Amino acid sequence: MTTVVIADDEPHLARALKAQLAAWPELQVVAVARNGLEAAERIATLKPDLAFLDIQMPGLTGLEVAQGIEGTTRVVFVTAYDEYAVQAFEQEAVDYVLKPVKLERLQRTMERVQRVLAAPSDGADAKLLSVLHKLMPTQAAPAERLRWVRASRGDYTQQIAVQDVLFFHADEKYTCVQTADAEHLIRTPVFELAAQLDPAQFWQIHRSTIVNLQHLQGTRRDDAGRLFVRMKGHATELAVSRAYVHLFKAM
Repeated sequence: MTTVVIADDEPHLARALKAQLAAWPELQVVAVARNGLEAAERIATLKPDLAFLDIQMPGLTGLEVAQGIEGTTRVVFVTAYDEYAVQAFEQEAVDYVLKPVKLERLQRTMERVQRVLAAPSDGADAKLLSVLHKLMPTQAAPAERLRWVRASRGDYTQQIAVQDVLFFHADEKYTCVQTADAEHLIRTPVFELAAQLDPAQFWQIHRSTIVNLQHLQGTRRDDAGRLFVRMKGHATELAVSRAYVHLFKAM
């Protein structure tokens, strides 16, 4: 049995895709995610064989979700993306399907997926990750990096200097802003913060976490080889996704 997660922020499209996949009895849809964060969580927890990811979703894009996958889950992108992206996916990724999904096109996708799942995976993950980096939206460096974030509590709005932030961490509908003495919640998603923060000072270490290197205390590997970081003044360790472990090799 091939397990599947579907992620799309348009419920009617997700339901339609699930109904179409019922034509393949060897598939079992184990979860339907409504946004990028939920998709990342479902994939990490359920470890499906296959994920159908919409590209443009709130919280995390499908590209960001795919970039953070640490298991053997294969990805099919369901997208209305531009022609350049479609061509690039066709070069390296498992497959893409243009919206609205047509059953005839889905048939070709499943034939390709079956070949990929049956083939050795050596090097495939690295190729897909390379394509993802090429397709991630590039943004010009802002004239001035983000220096303050605003966190509201009731009628009170607090200005927090980003240099005082230990880390940002996505938490369902909000992003947690952790300082040495308090935790605040903002609505700006992690991927938007990553584009505004100084990349020399702030590193994304997970699909849902950005750390401030000024407050980095140290790193640790567990018996399974997984990497964790600890921030000054904060007891809880933060997991580093496999996609970002290379950042710490020079340390």
